[in-house]
Amino acid sequence: MDVFVYGTLADPERVAEVVDDGTFVGEATLSGLHRVDGTYPTLAPGGEVHGRLLRTAHLERLDAYEGVDRGIYTRVRVPSDTREGSVWTYVGDPESLFVPVDWPGEDPFPERVRHYLRRQPVVVRTDG
Repeated sequence: MDVFVYGTLADPERVAEVVDDGTFVGEATLSGLHRVDGTYPTLAPGGEVHGRLLRTAHLERLDAYEGVDRGIYTRVRVPSDTREGSVWTYVGDPESLFVPVDWPGEDPFPERVRHYLRRQPVVVRTDG
């Protein structure tokens, strides 16, 4: 499975610590969201961010690293121009990461992100 990474997981040494089968399969750009740096990087509505596509069969290890079970990050599917038609990415909760990002809505954070992705033109395009 392909994952769009834009922060610490874009570093090959960090990936090797987290998953034993991680392979970078290319550079990519995520349009519709941009990077914001706090305690750790996250994404916010609008703009774009450059990153890499990471292929791994171990999403559960990435989930553990990103703190999905603790509510620090949420993993979401984003449309892409890859053969699968979508990739995963992680979006950090602004409250957990101490960043001034406003995701529209009143629902819990993961639902606000998913709602935004359903209504806005967000897509990952491979570079080159």
